[in-house]
Amino acid sequence: MSVDEVNPDGGAAVVGGRRAATIRDVAAHAGVSKSVVSRVVRDEPNVSEERRERVRAAMAELGYRPNSIARGLSEARSGTVGVVINDLRNPWYVSLIEGLATTLDAVDVAPILVDSRLDHQVGRDTVETLLSRQVDGLVVVGTTDAHVDVERAAQSIPVVLAGTLEPDMPTVDISVDDDLVGARLATEHLLALGHRRLAHIQGPGVVGTLRRRGFEETIAESGAAVESVMVEYGGMTEDGGHAAAARLLDSAAPPTAIFGFNDMTCLGAMSAADDRGISVPRDLALLGYDNTQLAGLRHISLTSIDNGNFTVGAQAAKFLIQRMDRLAAPRRVYRHTPELVVRRTTAAPR
Repeated sequence: MSVDEVNPDGGAAVVGGRRAATIRDVAAHAGVSKSVVSRVVRDEPNVSEERRERVRAAMAELGYRPNSIARGLSEARSGTVGVVINDLRNPWYVSLIEGLATTLDAVDVAPILVDSRLDHQVGRDTVETLLSRQVDGLVVVGTTDAHVDVERAAQSIPVVLAGTLEPDMPTVDISVDDDLVGARLATEHLLALGHRRLAHIQGPGVVGTLRRRGFEETIAESGAAVESVMVEYGGMTEDGGHAAAARLLDSAAPPTAIFGFNDMTCLGAMSAADDRGISVPRDLALLGYDNTQLAGLRHISLTSIDNGNFTVGAQAAKFLIQRMDRLAAPRRVYRHTPELVVRRTTAAPR
């Protein structure tokens, strides 16, 4: 895949140790709507002089610097973008959507969230529904099976992928974490603890393939005297993780460590272990991916890979805004470098 790799813009702007003022701050300070502030920034005539002066005074008092991207957005647009998610029950989306929405809000653009899983249940076409609302762009979050619909949408509006690498299109920007690096971090941690019977619960799509590849390559390159390497497909849900872990734990030589596709599959694996009287981490180490809020809960305390979801979401929004006036421009890819967060579910084997 030939792409232009890009670096992040650094997240929310900070000036002098404090957060820079946004268009929302100016609107609240001046007692007007964000759309009025936008019109003043663009120096449009359809604003009263009294409001114009209030906005300018608020901008001066707050030290607000108009975003060049925001100035470039046409007033003729709807001011909305569609966000396609394949299952809102997964907590992985929370911080990514927060990063996405915060960045869009700074330029007065509102996200419309739809759950493709629910749409499928009621027979509704998710992408077509959003296009009928005349959204200005589309963000596809996570793996989707609506490749044809997304490809069709990209012919008329800007489309950005967040947390997924599919569908592969030359004019669709991508914002993801580096799944290969994340899987290597997870596997290196388990090997360093001394585990030699390791298993992976594989997830869907290219992301699932990359995480499996990082797991297997790290073991192969480690030189460790590994006894067994097992892989079971478990999807990305708790139920899928439970079923996959059950198969692993009921095998003739069960693993002492499981690296899950995500935190949800690890929660399912935790339940499967509990069903069998297997203690975590005394008898079984568990390591997830996404570092969701659930992983950080004290009674779960799941070791996980932090994939920088807020930053990934923010960068996806920046890509989308920038692409609104450059629909046919070559694709750009941002890959966030993940980090390992060690908690209580990983320890050395007995």
